[in-house]
Amino acid sequence: MRIGVIGTGRIGTLHARTLSRHREVGSLILTDADPARAQALAHRLGETVAPGVDEIFRWGVDAVVITTGTEAHAELIGRAARSALPVFCEKPIALDLPGTLQALAEVAAAGTVLQMGFQRRFDAGYAGAREAVRAGRLGRLHTVRAMTCDQAPPPAEWLALSGGLFRDTLIHDFDVLRWVTGREVADVYATGSDTGPAVFREAGDVDTGAALLTLDDGTLATATATRLNGAGYDVRMELAGERDTVVVGLDDRTPLASTEPTGPPPADKPWAGFLDRFGPAYEAELNAFVQVVRGERANPCDGREALQALRIAEACERSRREHRPVPLTEIPDQEQPA
Repeated sequence: MRIGVIGTGRIGTLHARTLSRHREVGSLILTDADPARAQALAHRLGETVAPGVDEIFRWGVDAVVITTGTEAHAELIGRAARSALPVFCEKPIALDLPGTLQALAEVAAAGTVLQMGFQRRFDAGYAGAREAVRAGRLGRLHTVRAMTCDQAPPPAEWLALSGGLFRDTLIHDFDVLRWVTGREVADVYATGSDTGPAVFREAGDVDTGAALLTLDDGTLATATATRLNGAGYDVRMELAGERDTVVVGLDDRTPLASTEPTGPPPADKPWAGFLDRFGPAYEAELNAFVQVVRGERANPCDGREALQALRIAEACERSRREHRPVPLTEIPDQEQPA
């Protein structure tokens, strides 16, 4: 199997390394907007570098992995679909609904595969929570608390292109909330704070956000995020039911300090970032993609899943800006007639 990897930044490098050592992948073709970066990675991995995206498609590959900037995702997904190639793409498909829906329409018309990169679905902790909920071990689920806390802000130039805290960061929590609980979000009320560094205000974004989500069975969920969690990278989910409560992301590297005399000691080596925390999950999702391409398993996270997570993020952003609850029925899930 020959796979084209478009984008060799942090995630692209991680995915290329995973694929390069996969026993079912014979070779890679790498390309990047920064040719020197792609060349350096290709040299380290013993793979082929291409001058640009055109060569990826012209030289012939069996599948494509897209890890470019978000602004290029939808166009590349469409191009791969028209070339009848299966695609793995990092989230999101696009930063807006029209771009997302157009790309999904191209995939559907071509009958090709689009697997989205929501790596938390492959994390052992989240999988365990899903199993506990689905098996009924928690009883009636009444409260879910999800959080994503980055240790330090991203670069200013990237922040302006990210789509904002709800679309870029909390979208992972929105996706895994649906996946773990098996429920849909009915409505949201969201707010945010931009009292931190000025770079967030300049980008029209917030450094900290919170959303109250009501699920379609009445379960209440909260999702919070910040870019300024100095203690370390902290991603957790608590699920409380009438029988029991479980938590994802609580281990000896969780950046928490208890004030209780008999509480656990602080983490010696707190998580520093998402590549560290979710390394095994990133590898597992790429292994799954290879299986999908080989016809050995069904697609574990198709483009419609990404659309639903984006709809929740869009509702939260609208709620934040307009200071009101927003039902998900306000956010379209299909192209509107002209």
